Amino acid sequence: MFGSLGKLVERQIKKAQAEGQLQGLEGEGAPLPDRSSEAQGDPAIAAGHRIMAQAGVLPEEFNIKKKLDAARKDYDALTDPEERKSAMSRIADLEMRYNMARDARRSFMR
Repeated sequence: MFGSLGKLVERQIKKAQAEGQLQGLEGEGAPLPDRSSEAQGDPAIAAGHRIMAQAGVLPEEFNIKKKLDAARKDYDALTDPEERKSAMSRIADLEMRYNMARDARRSFMR
């Protein structure tokens, strides 16, 4: 049964490619986002997060996490002790804010 469905899907994809319907789409040529963590979580919540991301609306913790990752990367490139100290303070603040936002969302989801 899945073989027939797979062949049908493959034909539809090839038809869309031939008609140029798959060109110029958002993200074309870019790698697929890493969603390996979603495989371990609730599929409904993962789907909800994807829908919110596509709509440009994400929980606050996601934005804080991006800032935290960038701050850690910046820290690694610093050599001046004072700049590293300041960067570490920013990382600590972002970690605290991230954990608070994550805990608040988890409490709300219960």
